[in-house]
Amino acid sequence: MDTRFLPASDALPAMTTHPDVSIPSPRDAVVELPGPGAGRLDRRIEDYGLIGNLRTAALVDRHGSVDWMCVPRFDSPAVFANLLGSERHGMWTFGPVGLGGATPEMNRQRYPDGTLVLESTWLTPAGTVQILDFMPIGDQPAQLVRIARGISGCVPMRSLLRARPGYGRSVPQVAAEELRTRVDLGEGRLWLDAAVPVRAEDGDLSAEFELAEGETAAFSLSWQSGTDVPPVPDASRLLGDTQNFWREWISQSTYTGPDRDAVERSLITLKAMQYEPTGAFVAAPTTSLPEELGGVRNWDYRFAWLRDSALIAETLLDCGGYIEEVRLWIDWLQGVVDGRPENLQIMYGVGGERELTEMELDWLPGFAASTPVRIGNGAAGQLQIDVYGEVVSVLFKAQLHDPGLAPAVTSLVTGLVAALEGIYEQPDMGIWEIRGPRRHFVHSKIMAWVAFDRAIKLVAAGHGEGPVERWRRIRDELHQEICERGYDAERNTFTQSYGSTDLDAALLHMVTCGFLPPSDPRIIGTVEAIQRELSTQGGFLLRYLTEGTDPGVDGLPGDEGAFLICMGWLITALSAIGRHEEAEIFKDQLLQIRNHLGLLAEEWDGGAGRQLGNFPQSFSHIAIVAAILAAGATTSAAFTRQNEVIPS
Repeated sequence: MDTRFLPASDALPAMTTHPDVSIPSPRDAVVELPGPGAGRLDRRIEDYGLIGNLRTAALVDRHGSVDWMCVPRFDSPAVFANLLGSERHGMWTFGPVGLGGATPEMNRQRYPDGTLVLESTWLTPAGTVQILDFMPIGDQPAQLVRIARGISGCVPMRSLLRARPGYGRSVPQVAAEELRTRVDLGEGRLWLDAAVPVRAEDGDLSAEFELAEGETAAFSLSWQSGTDVPPVPDASRLLGDTQNFWREWISQSTYTGPDRDAVERSLITLKAMQYEPTGAFVAAPTTSLPEELGGVRNWDYRFAWLRDSALIAETLLDCGGYIEEVRLWIDWLQGVVDGRPENLQIMYGVGGERELTEMELDWLPGFAASTPVRIGNGAAGQLQIDVYGEVVSVLFKAQLHDPGLAPAVTSLVTGLVAALEGIYEQPDMGIWEIRGPRRHFVHSKIMAWVAFDRAIKLVAAGHGEGPVERWRRIRDELHQEICERGYDAERNTFTQSYGSTDLDAALLHMVTCGFLPPSDPRIIGTVEAIQRELSTQGGFLLRYLTEGTDPGVDGLPGDEGAFLICMGWLITALSAIGRHEEAEIFKDQLLQIRNHLGLLAEEWDGGAGRQLGNFPQSFSHIAIVAAILAAGATTSAAFTRQNEVIPS
């Protein structure tokens, strides 16, 4: 049989599984590339789709190019880094051949309902073709499968795979053998199994063929540690297994209200951020996508922030059915705390790594010429007191959903709050990880109050022991201090930090955490002041005001877009104070700026009408779910019940 093309109903030989391996370190160059180019200025962050396997992820653009993929983990060095540079830094283009030999932009791209399989369709003069891109779920090492289907006519097709290890710094050695090709990365190998012969030249792997109606051509890229040769993947079976996994997973959602599709897409995206071997959640699968085009606010988000992870876990709890994901994350949290909560970091590697050294990759020109490109994150060593509140709050909520979690939750909570006693009075870097002087951030103090409050309630419910009277005294004194030092009576608003007149959108979190009733005039005044002073075009919110070319409160020059999780907080706050029509309007605004696949980056540039920051961003998809749940609550009481706000 001619194995170049297989009917859609046929399958390739089955593939066995292999265990994960540890992260490789960036390597010295095997072959140095020419100096960095200027970077492509025509791309938009929202032009990409996400695929992933609960270990790593890849981004695919509207031309069918995989421009970002790290193997074998989210935080491993990228083998495709075109996203942050040019094509010579690594990519895999696959699609019909257009004018001049380039792949044209596809006519339609979507996720079949309930999956993370990316379906791209081209309508060409020669006929119609479709490509299905996905990463199989399971215990096998990372794989990327691309299946081309001929829908009509006979279409000329081309695949060009350019793996460049070490974030585009090296040209690997390749060896082509009939329909199987090996790419040596130094630490591990990639194996390309193709339905057609592949040519190897200068580290590139290319194939040209024609695809007729009814024909299917599968290309599978598998990462493998060591020198073992992996079995040939069964692409058809892997497709079916991957579709079934995601559809079964999303079927556990208990949400059945308005905008259900948006909720489900965000839940799938949040699930894709979980590193399943440990349970950790990454904030985003990318690094250094700019918060300001051409600016320096470019950070690595491929790590597990405790704050972000707690909010993801809370979102999964709010939509029901996902207690196992939360259990797995709690197990990971216990591992990183390791009985020493006084040594807590605000973020870790997905395997629990503490050392996340920040460095710059000067050979990459950055997305839209935005430099520096950074890997690692120096914020790992910061003091951010609010983290204790977010983590303790969701741990408390988890045991309400599953009483069986109470023993594990109680030991974590009492340990964390005991550690908090020694630091809650200190200034910190706050939720936004400033790189300027420490301050007494009001949001941090409020979240410290939350941590003491929930610990008191947990012990009072009989789930453990702790110095409740001392914690109650600290909680009440802290409440009084915040209301005195963090409140501007003249403007009727809480402020960003003690003694400051600046505002901070993170203060919206106080509306639903139980610090004050939503009807309190100080709460309403704070919501109104934030809208008045931090709103941008379309009603989206800045985190805080920046100073242009001068360093601002965060110690950094430059500006940034509207921070999208702040829009989610605003919608929940408006709903809580009874402004439901306004909440509904802003919810629709948030949904309208999603890309064609329902995905959001970290920020929104209203003037340019484009997304900014790492993509897709967990915070932003938390915001989508929170906004839809809040906008659907028709009364303040219903909102409180839905979100299990616990009164003081």
